[in-house]
Amino acid sequence: MSYPARTVRSMLSASTLAARPEFTVAAVGCRSDHTRWSEPEARDDHRLVLVRRGRFRRWADGTDADLDPTMAYLGVPGEEERFAHPAGGDVCTSVSFKPSLLGRPLAAATVYVDARVDLAHRRLLGATGTDDLDYALTEELLRLVAAAAGGLPLRPVSADRTLAAAARQAITEGASEAAGLCSLAALLKVSPYRLSRVFSRETGVSLTRYRNRVRVSQAMDQLAEGEASLADLAARLGFADQAHLTRTVREHVGHTPTVLRRLLAPGSRASRAARSRSDVLVPD
Repeated sequence: MSYPARTVRSMLSASTLAARPEFTVAAVGCRSDHTRWSEPEARDDHRLVLVRRGRFRRWADGTDADLDPTMAYLGVPGEEERFAHPAGGDVCTSVSFKPSLLGRPLAAATVYVDARVDLAHRRLLGATGTDDLDYALTEELLRLVAAAAGGLPLRPVSADRTLAAAARQAITEGASEAAGLCSLAALLKVSPYRLSRVFSRETGVSLTRYRNRVRVSQAMDQLAEGEASLADLAARLGFADQAHLTRTVREHVGHTPTVLRRLLAPGSRASRAARSRSDVLVPD
């Protein structure tokens, strides 16, 4: 005899850690200690579920598996699922995503969580607390799902170079689609996973790092021109807020925007030195 589905649901708690149209990251906890199977239910999403603490059993389409921090599962739409909790409660990370993120659908599977996947999981959880969901978090999510799925095949090198160059152009020229990794990938007609992986391999830096480097340069340009409002500057450059701008600028150049404004002000010693070097290097 199984417990009614509503009984199991009443034992669940879920909180969304981050969400975008292409994915949702949630923390799911279950206080249930029932050893018997819940009523079958069907999901309509692709998802990767990793156990952070505890253990439970999952039955799907005739096969059951024991899940703990060393074993995760990839679920697909249409699967009938049942759950049992013979060891008490558990806490999991559930990543629901569109298969277009990786460029292809993934098959349902029980996945061994090796140390590489464990690290990717921890990095994803850390990124949910950042202000940059559209690049930093998205790249961590792609790394985690790809690591759990065992990786995907690479494309020819020449196509990779062209793709990386097109991404750099879109970012440096301020294309509206470059505001997010997923929208940039759609513009370039590739999956976000392929774009992220190719870009890192071709340039030596992540898309997140590259985009921030471009934005920091733009911030320095505008600070040198006398921009007075850091809040307005942050909004124009696509930062979440002034604090996000300040953290990113300090990470890249070692100074806050306030300090840079003074260093780059016309007439400052640093500004005079920069103009002097420019005069030497650029002939009339």
